[in-house]
Amino acid sequence: MTDETTGESARPRGPWDPDPNAPPAPKVTERRLGPISVRVERTAKDQPQGDGGRTGVLDKGQSPVWAILSTLLLGGFLWWMTGSLIVVLAALFGLLVHEYGHVLAMNRYGMGPARIYIIPFLGGLAKGQRPPTTEWHGVLVSLAGPAFGLIAVLPLLGIWYATGQSEWLIGAFFVALINLVNMAPAPPLDGSHALGPVLARVHPMLEKAALITIGGLVVVWGLTTGRWILAVFLALSLLGQLQRGNGRSSETPLTGREAGLSLLLYLVTAAACVAVALGTLLPLSNDGVSGALETGLRVLNLDRFLGTSQ
Repeated sequence: MTDETTGESARPRGPWDPDPNAPPAPKVTERRLGPISVRVERTAKDQPQGDGGRTGVLDKGQSPVWAILSTLLLGGFLWWMTGSLIVVLAALFGLLVHEYGHVLAMNRYGMGPARIYIIPFLGGLAKGQRPPTTEWHGVLVSLAGPAFGLIAVLPLLGIWYATGQSEWLIGAFFVALINLVNMAPAPPLDGSHALGPVLARVHPMLEKAALITIGGLVVVWGLTTGRWILAVFLALSLLGQLQRGNGRSSETPLTGREAGLSLLLYLVTAAACVAVALGTLLPLSNDGVSGALETGLRVLNLDRFLGTSQ
């Protein structure tokens, strides 16, 4: 074999030699985000096209030090609100199971490897490496958190049954509450990502109007019940929703069948969250379901809005 450019005999390419047909290596830069975590970035134009060029950031996840610190801050905040270490442990366990449900779904639908982030004073976040390719996958990922998160109630009920300590029931109720609140169709909660595409299929402005209206009501609820941090967080998300354009150009829209299934799954998941929340309160109520419902509304400070307070 002869090299036509030099006229010299070309030696066979060994395993140590670069493959001339391989795509150029992506440009990798590092940017420090705060005092601890480092994120590796790859520019979109240099990114290999095997995933459609949609991966712009290689996310290494939350650093262990910051994850521990965030968990301690969140746990301290919950303890300050509830005054119960058992409820704090139950809520943190339920939060991790909820987010792990998102992680499983993200990895299943090609968005992984997904990571879990703990956000001080607010909760958790599951983040994939790339967005969903279809709105249907986005709906399933959004509902996977609340649906899977209800599983965390089972071991708490088992501990209550074994020990008779009612605090474990209250902890189980808070776990159900985490999943139920996330079903609210208010950005950036899971319900907005699950129900939004269904409304957008009718008309994009219907999605925006519904999410902003419900999100505004949730912000008002947070402000009037003293949940200031949550209210500010949701208010900022609402501003982002107002600035966001209509449509999801990077995702395949729902088909008619998928829209119907999305609505059905949303209603079933929401109903399951309500049922589990009431079920955890039934052993603490002397008035059956009505008493459990009244207790749940009182915890959420919704009794006075609905005229059920005494």
